[in-house]
Amino acid sequence: MKIERELIIDAPVDVVWSVMSDVERWPEMTASMTSVRLLDGELRLGARAEVVQPKLPKAIWTVTRWDEGRRFDWTARSAGLTTVGIHGVEATTGGTRAYIGAEQTGFLAPLLALLIGKLSEGYLDLEIAGFRDRSLAIR
Repeated sequence: MKIERELIIDAPVDVVWSVMSDVERWPEMTASMTSVRLLDGELRLGARAEVVQPKLPKAIWTVTRWDEGRRFDWTARSAGLTTVGIHGVEATTGGTRAYIGAEQTGFLAPLLALLIGKLSEGYLDLEIAGFRDRSLAIR
């Protein structure tokens, strides 16, 4: 299962990045997050975060890609499933292209796509809208 969302946000790339990378404040921006707590200090390569979302089990995410000011990916693993969350920004005409995504692999991925695919799509819609609204409020 792979889901992607993107928006052009009328705000500078550094503003959108600061919103997107401030993971502990995500619950203030979107109903798709109950809590996000960094376990290793600041967000960086190798950092871990505990994420609690409605209707999903608590997960530990580890940052597996870190391009400062541009993109980070984090990965959560459980038996039979690996999920990668993608979060990125790039300057474009009219502001900033913000994009997010989720990709699930493993033998349980097809089953989960059927069971929670629509929920995951809705969560990504809420998240990118939250990033947009917060970025516009502080630009």
